[in-house]
Amino acid sequence: MPEREPILYVEPLPSSRQWVSQNLAISRTKAVTYVQSLFPIFTWIYRYNWTWFLGDMVAGVTVGVVVIPQGMAYAKLAQLPPEFGLYSSFVGCALYFMFATSKDITIGPVAVMSTLMGNILHDVLPHLPQYKDTPWVIAGCMSLVLGCIVTALGLLRLGFIVDFIPLPAIAAFMTGSALNIAMGQIPTLMGNNSVKGFNTRDPTYLVFGNFFKYIKHCNLNAAVGLTSLFLLYAIRAGCKYSARRWPKREKLFFFISTLRTAFVILLYTLISFLVNRNHRTSPKFSILGVVPRGFKHMQVPTVNSDILSAVAGKLPSAIIVLIIEHISISKSFGRINNYTINPNQELIAIGITNIFGPFFGAYPATGSFSRTAIKSKAGVRTPLAGVITACIVVIAIYALPPVFFYISNALLAAVIIHAVGDLVSTPTAIKMFWRISPFEFVIFWAGVLVSVFSSIDNGIYTTVAASAALLLFRIAKAQGKFVGTVRVVYDQPLAATSSYPESRDIFVPLDHSDGSNPSVTPQHPQGGIFIYRLNEGYLYPNAVYFTDHMTAEVTARTRPGVANPYGSLGNRPWNDPGPRHKDDADVDMSLPVLRAIILDFNGVSNVDITSIQNLVDVRQQLDRYADRAVSWHFAGVKSPWIRRALVAGGFGSSNAATRTVFSVATVGALEHKGDQLLSDVKKANSQGRLLSDEEFISESFTSTQDKPGVANSTSFDTLNLPILSTDHPFFHIDLDEALKAAKLESDIVLKK
Repeated sequence: MPEREPILYVEPLPSSRQWVSQNLAISRTKAVTYVQSLFPIFTWIYRYNWTWFLGDMVAGVTVGVVVIPQGMAYAKLAQLPPEFGLYSSFVGCALYFMFATSKDITIGPVAVMSTLMGNILHDVLPHLPQYKDTPWVIAGCMSLVLGCIVTALGLLRLGFIVDFIPLPAIAAFMTGSALNIAMGQIPTLMGNNSVKGFNTRDPTYLVFGNFFKYIKHCNLNAAVGLTSLFLLYAIRAGCKYSARRWPKREKLFFFISTLRTAFVILLYTLISFLVNRNHRTSPKFSILGVVPRGFKHMQVPTVNSDILSAVAGKLPSAIIVLIIEHISISKSFGRINNYTINPNQELIAIGITNIFGPFFGAYPATGSFSRTAIKSKAGVRTPLAGVITACIVVIAIYALPPVFFYISNALLAAVIIHAVGDLVSTPTAIKMFWRISPFEFVIFWAGVLVSVFSSIDNGIYTTVAASAALLLFRIAKAQGKFVGTVRVVYDQPLAATSSYPESRDIFVPLDHSDGSNPSVTPQHPQGGIFIYRLNEGYLYPNAVYFTDHMTAEVTARTRPGVANPYGSLGNRPWNDPGPRHKDDADVDMSLPVLRAIILDFNGVSNVDITSIQNLVDVRQQLDRYADRAVSWHFAGVKSPWIRRALVAGGFGSSNAATRTVFSVATVGALEHKGDQLLSDVKKANSQGRLLSDEEFISESFTSTQDKPGVANSTSFDTLNLPILSTDHPFFHIDLDEALKAAKLESDIVLKK
């Protein structure tokens, strides 16, 4: 059975117009899809059912019971009256469901954002004395501005920027913030926070020192705070033990543990009522006091140049906290519950929440880790559970203010300390950081220490900047590896019989830097051929580092084409080492002359102008060194844009070379219909396209009885189609093809 000769295939290089049409052109379909993506609720609300409602009802009520005391406690962290925590809780829960891509996340006041808001107010109020009695005006302005910025990031689909903040930076920020918050609440817990000169907003280490300095001023608040904190941890520990001891009742113990905060607050509020009901003006221990009923601070947010100029320097850290806390939590619970969130849409969700929140009196809010975990474990089914939580909060705002009057401030401090304790990284996680990446382990501790000895803001900036510096360093100092061949077969030690299939060549680093067995010695390609593997994107930060390493190794393993290419001593460069007068005796003639460079581009996802120009310069340098045109072969080029860039730099083909080895794919046995099919395939390939399915079927399988002058035939031919473009013979599908092509070309040159 005869075989056809390989058919030429010319790959059309991509154009800028093509890129614009694919990525920037806005079609009607894209516009409709974009608008629909802004309201994910319409993808599931029409399927809502009673089963989902029951799950949402349980989860919504459970979270509502938890968010009420937490919201008031976190408002105190923000240096705002407690009712503002309730307002923020309501707005976050009420609006999120329309824009949500996560069923688990709960938006509302959180410890870290509240502490940061309190620090901001502490810093800017001295410069804005007109808002001393109404600090919520500044908080509302901050919320509106942050909401607009974050919404813009989501609408512009810039959610990917969150991926530039690594896990150690987030862990350091959360741990440092938790330590800062907990230490700031201990004086309130113990009752010595009201001592003159004791500022709980100082850096953590100063608060720690001042606490012991003023420890003699602790009072009855300590009894309330310590016992309530102990009871919170005792209930949680008891429920965990009971769930392990009686696994069939695990759900019951989960709800008991979840509602422990509400139970402890009700218990100690009753105690506070009994102790202080006759001492409302001078209570025995610090209590919350009057909480107004209803939404008493609904208004249009105040935005003016005075507030904006005062808070401008605080916006970056607030944006980072707002984004990374929400996105990291939503992604984490999405992975746990087997669904994917859309970071861009989540940015829009928290942005809209913070835009409309100030109209109800809310301050900046984001996703809460503790309440999200509770909501997830409670069996939430859809984002609509947030509306149920919002209803619970509204009931509390209108019905429970008289009860709130007797809540102890030491008790709220205990609630905060208990909540932020879960944000501290565990020893197991910290140990894992060290085992995976010692550099990031150092970054983690740097962020924690800066948060403790300076502020949360500076801790955030430290970890983000250090992580960015480490990323740039890794890109800039990415080192390629020279690889050699190893002949291998598959070994199946568990198989009944030992049968070895046909052997093949693999390519491993010559220095075994990949952890391969050092007893196995890779074979370096002979005849002046070198295979260099690039392990990162080939871009301007690392282009020179890659090629300097490659050039140094190549020149060390080869001899120059001419011992003294400069002729006279006067033409010789000043920095050329060696004897004063070079001749053939000064050259190691056992070394080969450089003939070919094979670059493994399997790990390269992008190139740029600087890197391609650097490659052109190195090619000219090595051509002069070898006194001949060195062949450059590229294997595993993944993108047509990279091939376009290489072709623009003069790579991929040569006027003096023809392709000697290339890979083809056997399309299959096709019923012979004369030369029409072959002609059509050749024509299509030369135009840079393949036959359409309709054309292929029509030409291949239509009966020839309907074609005058063509006889039926039962013979079959094999059709071979090239994988890569045949007009660029130095682009190869893999290293094996590239090495064979380089060897064959080298042999042809040597024969000449």
